[in-house]
Amino acid sequence: MQISVIGFPRIGTLRELKFASEKYFKKEIEAGELLQKAQELRKTHWLTQKNAGITYISSNDFSFYDMVLDTAALLGIVPKRYKELNLSELDTYFAMARGYQGTFGDVKALAMKKWFNTNYHYIVPELEDDTEIKISGDKLWSEYAEAKSIGIETKPVVTGAYTVLKLCRCTGNKTAADYVDEIVNAYKDLIEKCEKEQIAWIQFDEPALVQDMEKEDIELFHRLYDAILTAVKDCKVLLQTYFGDVRDIYQDLIEMPFDGIGLDFLEGKETLQLIESYGFPKEKKLFAGLVNGKNIWKNHYEKTLKILEKLQEKEIQTVLSTSCSLLHVPYTLKHETKLSKEYLAYFAFAEEKLTELKELGDLAEDKKYFDREAYKKNHDLFAADRKCENVAVKNRLSHVTEADYIREPKRSERQKLQKEAFGLPELPTTTIGSFPQTKDVKANRSAFRKGEITRQEYVDFNKKKIAECVAWQEEIGLDVLVHGEYERNDMVEYFGEALGGFLFTEKAWVQSYGTRCVKPPIIWGDVYREKSITVDWSVYAQSLTNKIMKGMLTGPVTILNWSFPREDISIKESISQIALAIRDEVLDLEANGIRMIQIDEAALREKLPLRRSDWYTEYLDFAIPAFRLTHSGVKADTQIHTHMCYSEFTDIIPAIDDMDADVITFEASRSDLQILDSLRENHFETEVGPGVYDIHSPRVPSVEEIVLALKVMLTKISREKLWVNPDCGLKTRGVPETDASLRNMVEAAKEIRKN
Repeated sequence: MQISVIGFPRIGTLRELKFASEKYFKKEIEAGELLQKAQELRKTHWLTQKNAGITYISSNDFSFYDMVLDTAALLGIVPKRYKELNLSELDTYFAMARGYQGTFGDVKALAMKKWFNTNYHYIVPELEDDTEIKISGDKLWSEYAEAKSIGIETKPVVTGAYTVLKLCRCTGNKTAADYVDEIVNAYKDLIEKCEKEQIAWIQFDEPALVQDMEKEDIELFHRLYDAILTAVKDCKVLLQTYFGDVRDIYQDLIEMPFDGIGLDFLEGKETLQLIESYGFPKEKKLFAGLVNGKNIWKNHYEKTLKILEKLQEKEIQTVLSTSCSLLHVPYTLKHETKLSKEYLAYFAFAEEKLTELKELGDLAEDKKYFDREAYKKNHDLFAADRKCENVAVKNRLSHVTEADYIREPKRSERQKLQKEAFGLPELPTTTIGSFPQTKDVKANRSAFRKGEITRQEYVDFNKKKIAECVAWQEEIGLDVLVHGEYERNDMVEYFGEALGGFLFTEKAWVQSYGTRCVKPPIIWGDVYREKSITVDWSVYAQSLTNKIMKGMLTGPVTILNWSFPREDISIKESISQIALAIRDEVLDLEANGIRMIQIDEAALREKLPLRRSDWYTEYLDFAIPAFRLTHSGVKADTQIHTHMCYSEFTDIIPAIDDMDADVITFEASRSDLQILDSLRENHFETEVGPGVYDIHSPRVPSVEEIVLALKVMLTKISREKLWVNPDCGLKTRGVPETDASLRNMVEAAKEIRKN
């Protein structure tokens, strides 16, 4: 059986790409050295897949920052403000991703949003009225040639025309439909160039097809591909989908002249039923996504082989594939030395999934596969008891009542009490939580983990940093302070380490955006709070100031969504368990004098089903109550904050208001404050702090820039409800730019108050 991989992690086994890129940003290395490192990584990734026996290996899945941005650059979708900087091609690319502030100008980065239902972020391309879409780069073909030079035939991957148009933001008077002819011609040119290079297969990624499609969406897809595919002669085209099923357009797809169609059998609830109902053409290849590209648990061979048997019975040309790109899982288990073999036996990262693909392919060719050693070993693993249940946790959850999800009194009454209790000025200024994690902070944490310093030395260092941070914020003039989170490695990993039921890796890094990588915890069993997590740090910080100190927590939905979840119980049950653990922490903070508590739900949108019909039945009906469960027990004059970022929230505003927080902060600066209209239209009751500047860019916003943003906000939000803050935490930023940005933010708030 042939085997395919949709895409492979590009950061390297030990985040080599991250470190090389950051050196380049700091001007510690030249562009040539960065490009050389990238070439070395690509070679390693291709050879790893070839040696694993993969038939269809992808190229052009490598990216310095983001694959959608790569496609935009390939198609010449580069806004004028970046071209006018007159930078090199590489630096123009990074300016779009990170912003630019320097000798040649000052421009913000393009907007950044979550990639469908993952924690990966893509850069949103911008189409201006005079944008000319045409092939403007050679990355796709140069990387194909690179692989060819080491004896590896690849299938180049590029984001498909339909998904590109769906993700682009039109900034002028034109709509996406106005660019159809141009994008068709560009993709026809792309295919013709592939033909000239004698490329056998080209993969067009079209994940947007798994979302709800109306009649006009299907017509748009036909307008694009009925024309694009006329350019095909010898090159074969694979239409690759993932993150769900294509129920709205399946019948059209199987009749169109694609040579292969990639379907997700894991998140695609109706994929198998679609094939049962409408068949699949014998002349086409079905790339069957059966090995999970988003989670780290081993594949259950018995279940997968039964599906493959059904496809073989229908005489479908089946290529075994990953369900999506392996970008979303860590690179390899090889560097995990601390987890026991008993735990590791259950996991498969990207490299190990290659082995699974090969084993499954071999087993599928053998009618007596149940006698094979690989099958027996896998069967015994899944038959064994993992011993991951906790009776006390299940018992507590069973006693939760409807009253536990309701906070009294009503929010409008609470807000009056809180304004009197806190005495804050209008447009109160604050930050989202974290402050820069400087080298000494990371060194202190590393030394403690390695046993090089005592716990007391570790604590003393962090207390010193907290004291400096509190004094710094007071000197800047912020109204509501935070302790800086110097004790935390990651907003989810830190909490997971203090909760029962979690496992932790050493090197299992996953790319979140650009050079930002995270190390998600693994939810192994039932979750509970073993001890207080943040109380001592928050109480100490509050003792240093007369101003209000926010307690900083991560919410249950985000903890689950930014972990690798269990597959043996429902997401609803896992989230509810975590909610009870966070509830304990909230009540503990309140009992120790912390009167303002922020429960971050940055990832609320992440597990939201991609189809609207499933939003409430499969997610919001338990995710929103789980958040309410965390804070429903606090007093009326304790103020609950939450924070969300880098997702499309406008269509779930009523659900967000139903979280019953007192204050919510949103990412807004990179999306040009588009969320404000939705807040007003939905009569949003919660007080709100739309981010006034982008912390994912190193540029410093001016006072005038922030004043202008606040003036726009005040046309949409009443001044009694508006807070002033950055759009996310500051841990990835440097101290000088953080200081300058916050001072400008406070000055802007003061200027608005004067007027």
